[in-house]
Amino acid sequence: METQHVKIQLPARNTHSPFSQMRGAHVAVRVPDYEASKQWYMEKLDFRLIHEWPFGDLQLAYLAPANDDNFWVELLAGGQPETGASYIDLEESLHPAGYHHFCIDVPSVDDALRELAQRGVTLVGEAFDLPAIGKRLAFIADPWGNLIEFAEQLA
Repeated sequence: METQHVKIQLPARNTHSPFSQMRGAHVAVRVPDYEASKQWYMEKLDFRLIHEWPFGDLQLAYLAPANDDNFWVELLAGGQPETGASYIDLEESLHPAGYHHFCIDVPSVDDALRELAQRGVTLVGEAFDLPAIGKRLAFIADPWGNLIEFAEQLA
């Protein structure tokens, strides 16, 4: 039996909204080690360092994917961060409330995972197709347990 893949249809834009000029900008990730996390994102994911600055006892940085100037990850480090949850099982990660992951679109999830494996990045669960949204998905975690999703549009 062939699996039916859904192509999500977007509703009409609301150009009359007082918030019609809103655009996504970045997601912030709290990390315990500024230099190590900056290096991990740059070496493992080929993110580029956009800008870095201090804020009180914190050190912050904007990083962007290799070829995308519209989506940034902000690293927050320093101070006394509490230890967060670290997941090795995707199902387990879905239970707690709050922030879960950020997602990066890729042309091929399987190609991305092969490259990440060569770079020593551990997969959280296995890649899977989710026909309800027409995507192939996979999750990884940075060394501090922050989840990152990779998504491929299925034909």
